[in-house]
Amino acid sequence: MASSTPTIAAREPADYVGAGALPALWAEQHWYAAYTCAQHEKRVAAELGIREVEHFLPLYSSVRRWKDRRVTLDVPLFPGYVFVRLALRDRLRVLQIPSVVRLVGFNGQPTALPDTEMEIMRSGLCQGLHAKPHPFLAVGRRVRITGGPFAGLEGVLKRRKNSVRVVVSLSLIQRSVAVDVDVTDVAPVF
Repeated sequence: MASSTPTIAAREPADYVGAGALPALWAEQHWYAAYTCAQHEKRVAAELGIREVEHFLPLYSSVRRWKDRRVTLDVPLFPGYVFVRLALRDRLRVLQIPSVVRLVGFNGQPTALPDTEMEIMRSGLCQGLHAKPHPFLAVGRRVRITGGPFAGLEGVLKRRKNSVRVVVSLSLIQRSVAVDVDVTDVAPVF
């Protein structure tokens, strides 16, 4: 006599309807910007370290005056953002952190930041060079940094007293940072 309970055959995940191999883009590691709750950047970076996710949180020193004293604080260079390097298939490791709102992108899909720009910025900022946040600039004289730790980045030239500053912008998150460079290390972009 036949059993009335159906048997379920073990299937490979690709056998299910609608399941297929993930696109190659989902397996490649790229840099993404994780948007965080206000003033939770350091907490998110600590949690990413625990979860062993490669991340980058650039900080700068800022002197704040309180009623009774002055305090030097390490403040995020890009407030509200922590940069993570991961494959999209592993994005839940980041999105499950309570203070992370989303990965920045378009139409609900995370958008990768240019890997070369992020590596240059990461290596330059990790060397302890002076950088300060700057309002986002879309217009101005475009230059390419040709020498020094930020070589290869493009930005807007800005003069400050006797020195030259280049405002480097990350257009995906609409944030900019001003870095001091030598006048001989910039070339105009045509």
